[in-house]
Amino acid sequence: MYQYDAYDQKIVDQRVAQYRDQTERYLAGELSEDEFRPFRLQNGLYVQRYAPMLRVAIPYGMLSSTQLRTLAYIARHYDRGYAHISTRQNIQYNWPKLEQVPDILADLANVQMHAIQTSGNCIRNTTTDQFAGVVAGEVIDPRPTCELIRQWSTFHPEFAFLPRKFKIAVNAHPDVDRAATAVHDIGVYIVKNSEGEIGYKILVGGGLGRTPIIGSVIREFLPQAELIAYLEAVLRVYNLHGRRDNKYKARIKILVKALTPAVFAEKVEAEFAYTNTEAMRVPAAELQRLASFFTEPAYQTLSDNPIELSQALNENRAFALWFNHNTHAHKKAGYRIVTLSLKRTGVAPGDITSEQMHAVADLVDQYSFGELRTTHEQNLVLSDVRQDQLFALWQQLSTLGFATANIGMLTNIICCPGGDFCSLANAKSIPIADQIQRRFEDLDEVYNIGDLDINISGCMNACGHHHVGHIGILGVDKKGAEYYQVSLGGNANHDASLGDILGPSFVAEEMANIIEEILNTYLDNRLDSERFLDTYRRIGIAKFKERVYA
Repeated sequence: MYQYDAYDQKIVDQRVAQYRDQTERYLAGELSEDEFRPFRLQNGLYVQRYAPMLRVAIPYGMLSSTQLRTLAYIARHYDRGYAHISTRQNIQYNWPKLEQVPDILADLANVQMHAIQTSGNCIRNTTTDQFAGVVAGEVIDPRPTCELIRQWSTFHPEFAFLPRKFKIAVNAHPDVDRAATAVHDIGVYIVKNSEGEIGYKILVGGGLGRTPIIGSVIREFLPQAELIAYLEAVLRVYNLHGRRDNKYKARIKILVKALTPAVFAEKVEAEFAYTNTEAMRVPAAELQRLASFFTEPAYQTLSDNPIELSQALNENRAFALWFNHNTHAHKKAGYRIVTLSLKRTGVAPGDITSEQMHAVADLVDQYSFGELRTTHEQNLVLSDVRQDQLFALWQQLSTLGFATANIGMLTNIICCPGGDFCSLANAKSIPIADQIQRRFEDLDEVYNIGDLDINISGCMNACGHHHVGHIGILGVDKKGAEYYQVSLGGNANHDASLGDILGPSFVAEEMANIIEEILNTYLDNRLDSERFLDTYRRIGIAKFKERVYA
């Protein structure tokens, strides 16, 4: 993973010192709330329903075991003993004291971490596939591209005060998109052209929230060296023409829709003609330097399906189910990618305690070369586990509560913190996820239903990405009461789609029953082993609506 150089460390340390001074001045009454707000937002600190919330940047989801232990220490020492993984692969603390945040940032800086640009109207954390670099089929490893974007965008003076927040995702796999790239302000797809050259397909104007939109392709192929110049051109057009009078209409997706993608692309190309100077092109040596941080670990020469694995699969059904659902093929023979499910019933999706973080850090050192990843689906990944060690790992994960065999299944719910924490939420999200998980605790039933994404958001800001869930749930307010609107048919993969609203919303107590009726409708109408999404796209919404509202 990327390691800070002296320059990186210096600017992060300077930011900590600056923010410490700003906080002390605010607490002394020398800065007003309005004056202090942009400073705290630039350092990842929100004021939520009951307490501040600090969001820590996890660049493209990469963490070392040392960093995870520091995150665990922060959770125990400054918070209430746990942290939350967000859909942008970041870590959030829900209960830090405002006066202690500078100390937290100093602890983070000691292990090459920070909270810079995790909030505010700037370029946020760049995300990518949690299997980046270890899964077969990628055009190239997307992490060097992510690191290039991170270094370019951090502290970029021209884009520190954009009309609205700005999110970029990178995908390098032609068959699957685990980063929801199509619903980002900019989606960067790593591709090969007909000559076999590697470059980028650029998509703009995606996003969820109040106006969900699938992004539009404005460049089919961009040479690698020209990426930063092109991104600057996109951002400049947005900075010049994006609305600042209404925050609900300030995202780039609104501008692209208003201009049309074709006109927006014309403006970008015109700006790009000026931006794409020799000084702005990324030298091949720089791409090679960044790639050098993501070299392969010391893999052993192994074979697939060792005797230790085969015996365990034959003798232990619970382990076999976990292997089938929570591990994924690795590009290296004898290894497997392991996803730790943070979706155990009774625990808020994406939450992890300080004790669990320490235990996972030990497992990462023991089984996965000291590195792990956070995921868009709010789980953790050990990317390089030897197949002959999978059973021993599974036994330890079972003790820790991370071996629920539900990855890709309906109980692997994406869920925002909702009204339990967020001051923007119209309704609670976590209790709805818990209600659904308890209704579908029978894993045999869950496996019969098959691949299914349920996404829950507590408000229209869509932090739970409900628009692209196969089943999406949105919390709404009706005269002070919490209700839930359901949508069907969303998808965040390469064939991205936005869900269709089923109809009038439901009270909280009905939600598990409603989901069950939706799934029964699917089971009654599916063909062979057809997935929920395929059945929905084939038969449409009418049968679901008729059944649910009967």
